[in-house]
Amino acid sequence: MKLADLYRFVVEFGMRNDPRGADEIAAVLKREKERFAKLSEKEKKYYDRERLENPYGDTRILYGSGETPVKALMVGIDIEAPELVLADVLRSKGRRVDAVLAHHPEGGAFAALHDVMCVQADVLARHGVPIGVAEAIMEPRIREVSRRVMPANHQRPVDAARLLDIPFMNSHTPSDNCVATHLQRLFDKKRPRTLADVVDLLLEIPEYDHAAHNGGGPVILAGSPSRSAGKVFVDMTGGTEGAVQVFEKLAIAGVSTVVGMHFSEDHFKQAEKQHLNLVVAGHIASDNVGMNIVLDAVEKEFGRLDVIELSGFKRFRRSRS
Repeated sequence: MKLADLYRFVVEFGMRNDPRGADEIAAVLKREKERFAKLSEKEKKYYDRERLENPYGDTRILYGSGETPVKALMVGIDIEAPELVLADVLRSKGRRVDAVLAHHPEGGAFAALHDVMCVQADVLARHGVPIGVAEAIMEPRIREVSRRVMPANHQRPVDAARLLDIPFMNSHTPSDNCVATHLQRLFDKKRPRTLADVVDLLLEIPEYDHAAHNGGGPVILAGSPSRSAGKVFVDMTGGTEGAVQVFEKLAIAGVSTVVGMHFSEDHFKQAEKQHLNLVVAGHIASDNVGMNIVLDAVEKEFGRLDVIELSGFKRFRRSRS
């Protein structure tokens, strides 16, 4: 497997697990190709042509030609300059490290984080929020995230990878799609009766069980263990936290419990105001679930990898390759 093979497979697998469905993904890519065709030559000069095949602007090969054969893969949730230096040190000590795979985006993928937030409007629509309403409340939040990301030093870790000559890529929304879809199917099938049942279901998953032993397991943030779970909505993809107004719309749509990776204080207060239950599954644990599901599929397709764990990532295999 080459790095480009890994990248293409991750994107394709992310699309297969996208909660919006195949038809919507096809429509997104069609609209992007139509938009590109209308650009001037000057505009095309600065256009990221990966967008024509990859609907996730926050997932890219950040450094490397893509031709590097990959067997030994260092995987972490956050990969920045210190982790890349560690990869170089391990190499100098004789440890094979062909490439580094991060979950959270860096470089241009971080600069484009806000682009994937449109996923949230479509997911909300699938849970009963009118699409026009969902898009209207998400638009200001998307602009806010864009403004926050804009001044960041996006290329800092990418420059470290370049100087150390370490191939570097990330898988953000494709992995988040996997954990969101996996958990939503689980709750839809099991129909937990109480919030305690929701937590128990999460703890049956090895990543959450492991996190619970290290102080990062599932927590009932709003509600009590005996409170009815009702309709459960898994909010775990689409870049970052959405608009606070979403909780009112979810309550109107019949949702009783939101299971997420994390919630800001403003989101917590708004959910309480709407009498919604909140369960924090755990940020890093949830990222681990998504990354492990992706790596299971990669190993099934290309064969077993030598995975080097760091930066909050722990490999749990669900299938034999």
